[in-house]
Amino acid sequence: MAHLFICPNCGTRSSATDRNAGFRRDPKGCEKCGFGFLFELLDDYYPAPNAAFFVCDREGRVIGCGRGSFELTGLDDERVIGRPVREVLGLDFESGEDAVGTVLEWGVRALGKPVTVNAEGDLPARAVADLFPAYDADGGLLLVLTPSK
Repeated sequence: MAHLFICPNCGTRSSATDRNAGFRRDPKGCEKCGFGFLFELLDDYYPAPNAAFFVCDREGRVIGCGRGSFELTGLDDERVIGRPVREVLGLDFESGEDAVGTVLEWGVRALGKPVTVNAEGDLPARAVADLFPAYDADGGLLLVLTPSK
């Protein structure tokens, strides 16, 4: 059975029969850009070309910014890494729910969530959030924000 993966750094999708790199327990890395790990997708997923990628640890702190993150927020990696994603991006989900907390606590995907992004020093922007849990022992999540038109 093939597993589907997406790179949070460059957005490249790939498939493989194994979740690890060779015979080691190391996670698969991106063959295109060399990023250190990939997120496994349960269903095929096509991010929009202007989507922004953020990787968070199990506490919801940003540990990596990928493609489109600077363009959406105006924040470089140094101002974002290590900070809570909800705080630094000013995420305000339309339904009032805490989609980040739900994904981290329950390990389930949350797709197509309307959200307002109000990054520090920037004007609020409407977006759609897709959140994917990390299916490894470390936990965490991948947040994909697609700006609304």
